[in-house]
Amino acid sequence: MSIVVTAASGHLGRLTVEALLARGVPASDIVATSRDVTRIEDFADRGVVVRRADFAEPDSLPAAFKGADKLLLISTTTVDERVANHRRAIDAAVVAGASLVAYTSMLHADTSTTALSLTHRATEEYLRERVPSVMLRNGWYLENYTAQLPQVLRGGAVVGAAGQGRISAAARADYADAAAVVLTTGGHTGKVYELGGDEAFTLTGLAAAISAATGKRIEYTDLPADGFARVLADAGVPAELAHVLVDADLAMGRGELFTDSGDLRRLIGRPTVTPAEAIAAALD
Repeated sequence: MSIVVTAASGHLGRLTVEALLARGVPASDIVATSRDVTRIEDFADRGVVVRRADFAEPDSLPAAFKGADKLLLISTTTVDERVANHRRAIDAAVVAGASLVAYTSMLHADTSTTALSLTHRATEEYLRERVPSVMLRNGWYLENYTAQLPQVLRGGAVVGAAGQGRISAAARADYADAAAVVLTTGGHTGKVYELGGDEAFTLTGLAAAISAATGKRIEYTDLPADGFARVLADAGVPAELAHVLVDADLAMGRGELFTDSGDLRRLIGRPTVTPAEAIAAALD
């Protein structure tokens, strides 16, 4: 029996496979799946089982999930196809006889008002009805901000529409470590983990942290939703993604991406990466 990690070619999937290996799971007991297996051939070179799985092609899933004991279902990125794709993957996990499916949902998926939460909520409901499961409700990624550092430094500002809402972002590696813990230890069935970083921040605070790290004056420019949408459009962000980003910032302003649960710290057994640490690593 094996541990299956979907979307293993993505950032979170890759880190989760690495975290499983670091926890001592034999490579031959890990199945890494992707729509494009050429992107995960390096895992095969290390003894990890590599299989093709495309949620839009249900016939590819039985072979991909064969022998699965536990499965990490990493949420897909195409929002309008997400629920249908997740349902196909869940059905295939049931057929494979998986004893546990861990799903990477989003913070407060049951109460959030964001458009993204609707797809996560529907997936959670479907999953609970069909197989023993655990919800990994991941908060925002620190990398969502550190990836923007070149633009921020050029423009001298962090731009958003989150007001003074507090954000419990964490590093992808911390979320991956939490997933690996859940997949390799007992007692998680039926649990819902609200996962976020120990050190919540506002975008004003983020701008100050960037200023401190770089010695360059960076300010936070808070915009109304339509203004932020125009900035994103002018930067070439596709309309669908821009809508998601604006919607997320407004949710941040309402406190929907904040948690003080401590679940992430407890799962990984150490403090989470701080915003200052993430910024320093990105600048290195």
